[in-house]
Amino acid sequence: MATWLTPGELALFDAMPAADRRHGLDVVARLRVLGAHDPDLLVAGLLHDCGKGPSVGLHHRVAWSLGERYGGWVHAAAAAIPGFRAGLDRIRVHADVSADLLLAAGASPRAAELARNQAHPVDPILGELLRVADEAA
Repeated sequence: MATWLTPGELALFDAMPAADRRHGLDVVARLRVLGAHDPDLLVAGLLHDCGKGPSVGLHHRVAWSLGERYGGWVHAAAAAIPGFRAGLDRIRVHADVSADLLLAAGASPRAAELARNQAHPVDPILGELLRVADEAA
């Protein structure tokens, strides 16, 4: 990775929780299986969740995923549990936070925008590849 990441991007990766680092590596592997070689896409794939940070635990992720599947009422119910609201809020804004962190780390604006729009791609080709790889990883 040190050969294709800037020092700032590598530091951002190193600062991510282990689960998010593993997921980012899985997304990159999936992108490569899909034939992707674009450096901005690979950086976005690796670092797209860097904005979640260490405060988002497994229980927050499960509650978020259930809410995505079954509706916002799950998010509302989970937010009522002490300690859950901040983690859910962080997941809600993590794509924007990730994009801002990518820019601050020296990533290209294109990589940052791919990360910012990871759930609802604007780029019909690279953005959609990222979304598919993220869901598969």
